[in-house]
Amino acid sequence: MNLANKITLARIFLVPVIMFFLLIKLDLGTLSFSDFEITYNQIVAALIFIIAASTDGLDGYIARKNKIVTNLGKLLDPLADKLLVAAVLISLVEMDKLNALIAIIIISREFAVTGLRQIALLEGSVMAASAWGKWKTAIQITMIIALLINNFPFALIDFPFDLIASWAAVIITVYSGIDYFMKNKHLIPVE
Repeated sequence: MNLANKITLARIFLVPVIMFFLLIKLDLGTLSFSDFEITYNQIVAALIFIIAASTDGLDGYIARKNKIVTNLGKLLDPLADKLLVAAVLISLVEMDKLNALIAIIIISREFAVTGLRQIALLEGSVMAASAWGKWKTAIQITMIIALLINNFPFALIDFPFDLIASWAAVIITVYSGIDYFMKNKHLIPVE
């Protein structure tokens, strides 16, 4: 197994670790100042999420640079991304930090585009990430981090950055999904 695929697998293995810190009732304490509070569990989960999310581009870069792109990597990389985002979104819903509708919309789009990518692979082609797909990923990661850290530092000035980022993520997620399907409608069998 090459380095790029190992990095992708590491991202998958970090998913349950993040969920452990978010959902298991392990009280590591709370950091509080002024009217702001955040548990150390959330801080640890956010840091692990940031590390995991940052490996997304790294594995692909290493694979392309070293010419070690594999079918396993093509399959695992988007799967790892979807597992990471879906698991954290579901955890945030469970923690009552994210509206379930937002999570459902984002996760549904991710599964739909993943299905389209699988159809493309069966047809012998690879759907490259679009610019909108990259923006979607960036705003989703920004939204998740803001929610994981209780909207810090914006919570100190009572600015709803996390809410704005959440709805921006929904809009860009839906738009990028439509963009993928419109550009690849030739892959969809019509019977």
